[in-house]
Amino acid sequence: MTVVTVNTPAGRLSPEQRRTLAETLTDAVLVPEVGRFAPAARAGFQVHFVEREPDMMAIGGRLLADAGHGLDVMVIDVAVMDGEWRREVRAEVVERILAALARACGLPEPSSAWWVNFRVIEEGGWGAGGGVLSVLSLLDSGVFTEERARAIRAAIGA
Repeated sequence: MTVVTVNTPAGRLSPEQRRTLAETLTDAVLVPEVGRFAPAARAGFQVHFVEREPDMMAIGGRLLADAGHGLDVMVIDVAVMDGEWRREVRAEVVERILAALARACGLPEPSSAWWVNFRVIEEGGWGAGGGVLSVLSLLDSGVFTEERARAIRAAIGA
């Protein structure tokens, strides 16, 4: 289970860019998390697009409304269930997210003002369907590679 929230100035992303990003941001996290491309795992991912007016976002101590038109600001928050998230796996997710954003926006590289936060929700801290969920219950679903499932079990102490 993963939630990716993309915060942008109002109008920054077109509906077509959001359609593309709904899929590519899902896959940017899915592949490192489960160890392979597994379309069946997409059901456990949500991507939310939040637009804010330029007077509701600031960078460098200045509202975007006052800073001119040269700033391309985004904050992407990634919340994942507890698992095996070594530094290099988190870095891979962040790089994949930034690359997907650049492609969708038609840019050769991500803006330096696109920031990604990667958060791990501890075991017992994720709820859905009327109860608390555990990544351990998902490991036998067939979407995780055996290597990833073993690594997650070891990381959580199961």
